[in-house]
Amino acid sequence: MAKRAVNFAAGPSALPVQVLETAQSEMLNFQNTGMGLMEHSHRGATFTEVIKTAEKKLRSLMAIPDNYKVLFMQGGGTTQFSCVPLNLLKPAEEGKKPVADYIITGTWSAGAAKEAAKYCDVNKVCPPLEKYTGIPHQSTWKFSPDASYVYYCDNETVNGVEFPSVPETGPIPLVADMSSNILTRKVDVSKFGMIFAGAQKNIGCTGVTIVIIREDLIGNASPLCPLMLDYKVQDAKGSMHNTPPTWSIYIAGLVFKWMESEGGADVMENRAQEKADALYGEIERSDGFYTAVVNENARSRVNVPFTIKGGDKEIEARFIAEAMENNMFQLAGHRSVGGLRASLYNATTVEQAIQLQTFMKDFKVRVLAESK
Repeated sequence: MAKRAVNFAAGPSALPVQVLETAQSEMLNFQNTGMGLMEHSHRGATFTEVIKTAEKKLRSLMAIPDNYKVLFMQGGGTTQFSCVPLNLLKPAEEGKKPVADYIITGTWSAGAAKEAAKYCDVNKVCPPLEKYTGIPHQSTWKFSPDASYVYYCDNETVNGVEFPSVPETGPIPLVADMSSNILTRKVDVSKFGMIFAGAQKNIGCTGVTIVIIREDLIGNASPLCPLMLDYKVQDAKGSMHNTPPTWSIYIAGLVFKWMESEGGADVMENRAQEKADALYGEIERSDGFYTAVVNENARSRVNVPFTIKGGDKEIEARFIAEAMENNMFQLAGHRSVGGLRASLYNATTVEQAIQLQTFMKDFKVRVLAESK
């Protein structure tokens, strides 16, 4: 068997080895039933227990209040760009469109706003940004008094921008895309009207998206809302109006169990900070050889974008190639921004982050010595 790679991918990302080993052992014979879970009926007792257990563990890990529903949906986080306005927009006065506020700080929130504009007037809360390298001070934000909700992306995977705290929106429901930092720190769910997250970064494998929504926000979908995107329909059928992604939900449940055994969100938060500190510390100590792309007060703990020698593409390509020779993979930046990026999700260990830090230090020494 090939040596396990150190995977710094932004998604699909690394999974805990214990989770993979359990899934492997149960692939052909799930809990002595004589068949794999993917062969079981999604309406049978065996899978019903799997999805109920997954929800129970997630509720415990995030301390989700009883008046919030947990949905397991398909279509990835991008489908939620449509689901949110189709379900949460309030009717507007005759002759007017409903309004929604969007805090745009990166690629994904910009994409969500573009999709929402098909259904409502989008109020862009922040001043326009030439580059997504920080979060404008809240004193510059302009909210709409009649907005149906306020939307933001808590961590921009592409750009490496993360909110250090929860935006204050008063009585207007706050919607958060937490696809890339859910379960990496403690969150007060009661501050949000809705949270959603694609699974393939901290929750499990691709194929399922978690939606956590306050129950009073369910049941107001637009008549245009497709059946499968209606939160009320999904809630009424226990996320099983049609056949759900059974394997993805099973893997999510195993990840939740693993997180529970590791100590929960508190432990994950401490590890996330330790991993981020290792890389950002090396960047800051490099005397400009490495440069962090994002302003210090908005740097993501889980997606660390950086450049080498002002964005020298030749040296950056060499860095990626030599990292691969050292069993470290997926360090290229997103195609839209270039540079380099290390993603440090929960399954990435502190030791692996330090391994990358050591490589960065050694690489700098070698390159600088060659230039003398």
